[in-house]
Amino acid sequence: MRGSRGRHASPVRRLRRPWAAASLAAGLVLICGAAGGLAWASETGQPATSAGRTPPFVPVPHGRLAAAPSAGAETVAVPISLAIPAIGVQTSLVRLGLTAAGALQVPTSTRVAGWYTGGPLPGQTGAAVIAGHVDSRTGPAVFFRLRLLRPGELVYVRRADGSLAVFRVSVVREYAKSQFPTAAVYGPVPDAQLRLITCGGTFAEATGHYLSNVIVSATLDPGGAA
Repeated sequence: MRGSRGRHASPVRRLRRPWAAASLAAGLVLICGAAGGLAWASETGQPATSAGRTPPFVPVPHGRLAAAPSAGAETVAVPISLAIPAIGVQTSLVRLGLTAAGALQVPTSTRVAGWYTGGPLPGQTGAAVIAGHVDSRTGPAVFFRLRLLRPGELVYVRRADGSLAVFRVSVVREYAKSQFPTAAVYGPVPDAQLRLITCGGTFAEATGHYLSNVIVSATLDPGGAA
């Protein structure tokens, strides 16, 4: 997602209704192009600046690892930060919900990511969602390198009780916004999973929209082994 004042993407309620899922998918697509004025930061349709080949150094977090959820023990602490050492991401996490009009809220800064408060928490059964911007007028945003993640790499979510929910990446894919995989991203799953979402693909200068979403799927890894 691209934004001058942090316009980007977020998740929605637990999506018990089909119309809610459809609304969320549409919201993600629209937010990718919400800051049309920033189109002119890249005359070629590419991100405003290059992130370079070497990501910033982010140390591997340490702490008590979250166990796999079990029946009757689904209460977990809220997430407060995110680290992805493989792509140099280290960010606090803000809360994202819905506006009064039913639209998705977005982070007010391109430097932080946000977690959707209406869905599962990271480490609970279900697909927790964290979303962030891809770039901005001034350069790469928090999820600029998200597309570079590879299966097997680890994502660390620090929670308010100090514990770490560690997720192992399983799939990294780019989807045209017209083919957003709503069911696969937000549908029910039998274990604790995570979805990381940003915008990607070609940036269309004429419309001020990215044409795709980058979606990373990961599964809780109680062992947390690198």
